[in-house]
Amino acid sequence: MKKADHATDRKRIGQFQQIINVGPATAEDFRILGLTRPQQLIGRDPWQLYRRLCIKTKTVHDPCVLDVLMSSIDYMNGNPPKKWWEYTESRKEKYSLRLGNFSI
Repeated sequence: MKKADHATDRKRIGQFQQIINVGPATAEDFRILGLTRPQQLIGRDPWQLYRRLCIKTKTVHDPCVLDVLMSSIDYMNGNPPKKWWEYTESRKEKYSLRLGNFSI
């Protein structure tokens, strides 16, 4: 399956795995969260999705999962595709206090 690029119409993305950084595990995370199509990521808060995922799976996931959520949501909101690790610094700035205090 070909990954979408910046020229791809976000309305035409039919599977989560077409989004850069999304593989089978992340696609399954989206299904666990009750999401059935990539367009449902538009306008979402990655921290809230991360938190819900941790609660639903009863596991505090690696913070890199939050980076992937950030990249997926950012892309579906119309921004150019970027590798997940390009979000690590931003995640640390935005969510470090939340992650440090987070438990399930």
